[in-house]
Amino acid sequence: MKPTIIIGGGIIGLFTAYYLTEQGIEVCIIDKGNLDVSTSTGNAGMIVPSHIIPLAAPGMIAKGISWMFSSKSPFYIHPRLDRKLMEWSWLFYKSANAAHVERSIPYLKNISLLSKGLYQEFKNTHQEEVDLELAEKGLMMIYQTPQVEKEEIEFAHLARKHGLKADILTHQDISKIEPNLEVKALGAVLFPGDAHLSPSSLFNFLKSNLRKKGVEFLTQQEVLGFEKSKRKVTSVITAEGSKAAGNVIICGGAWSASLAKLLDFNLPMMGGKGYSFIQDNIPEIKQASILTEMKVAVSPYGQKIRFGGTMEIAGTDERINMNRVRGIFESINRYYPDFRAVFPSEENIWKGLRPCSPDGIPYIGPAPGYENVWVGTGHGMMGVSMATGTGKILADLHQGHAGTMDIKAFAVGRY
Repeated sequence: MKPTIIIGGGIIGLFTAYYLTEQGIEVCIIDKGNLDVSTSTGNAGMIVPSHIIPLAAPGMIAKGISWMFSSKSPFYIHPRLDRKLMEWSWLFYKSANAAHVERSIPYLKNISLLSKGLYQEFKNTHQEEVDLELAEKGLMMIYQTPQVEKEEIEFAHLARKHGLKADILTHQDISKIEPNLEVKALGAVLFPGDAHLSPSSLFNFLKSNLRKKGVEFLTQQEVLGFEKSKRKVTSVITAEGSKAAGNVIICGGAWSASLAKLLDFNLPMMGGKGYSFIQDNIPEIKQASILTEMKVAVSPYGQKIRFGGTMEIAGTDERINMNRVRGIFESINRYYPDFRAVFPSEENIWKGLRPCSPDGIPYIGPAPGYENVWVGTGHGMMGVSMATGTGKILADLHQGHAGTMDIKAFAVGRY
């Protein structure tokens, strides 16, 4: 029996393997890296059903243009003559409208709620084996300016309209949630249904769990091509040779577009580079939050805390831009003036490329033109948040099971 080959050992690929092995499927994971550190290990670890608005939304074009002039801004596209970037930018522009947002909300909400439930199941199943540091205390959107206050309160009402709980907080309310230090804010919106966990604990446990189940890992092997017969892929070709495949699932993150090209279909994608670093949590920040004006994520884990952010549309360039890290760092004391922030050395900075589709909607489903190839990628900053739901959907599609969730908005061949 030929294994199902998953290309990409990030969190989407690992959870896809997890749900396939639960159904007795033989799995091999191929990854171009060593799977020690990846985009999946150093992100904010947030599980956020509240994030129902795609990146391509009204106002993002204007904000993006204004942010272009600051090397420390939350969102940045480096202007360059690049056909893929030009195609992606045009498709992003076409999607950044109210009608697209309205169509997208039910899909993003449903997969996020599915994922949240599956994370709770996963935690209950493995709670004696691993501490995921899963904190189900919600996510607080902290704002300082009247303009952003208006935007966040409008979004809170929109979330409520779609069945999500959202609490509008005063400065005094924030003080009760964060008793250990001052928070400079006009107010905040709290989404109690959100959560966060340790992405590295999750990632490392999944690798260990899958190895125990007999999953084969072929690391530091870049995929160079595919052998095909009619409408099927029969083997995956790497620099190390050819690996026979019963089925193939592409979960290659920001590199998925190159894999799609090898299979002769289009998958517009850009890597959205983000950065994070860990600090001693002194004085202790208790609540996972987003510093909204600066788009900085705050993930506390007791005595440690992670700060992360920026969306730098960078293709597959993995170099660290220290100015963008400084933008995150300078945000800390802007919101938490008492916090003892220390600027990190370059070796202590995590960076990762989030796979960004131009419409802000992931690609999940069968690959166009093939009977045995599926795709799960393009989740942007929502990879961890949607990983369990995506993995379950892909495993069910692989087995020919019709799920109850409508996934047509995630169609792989929509471009």
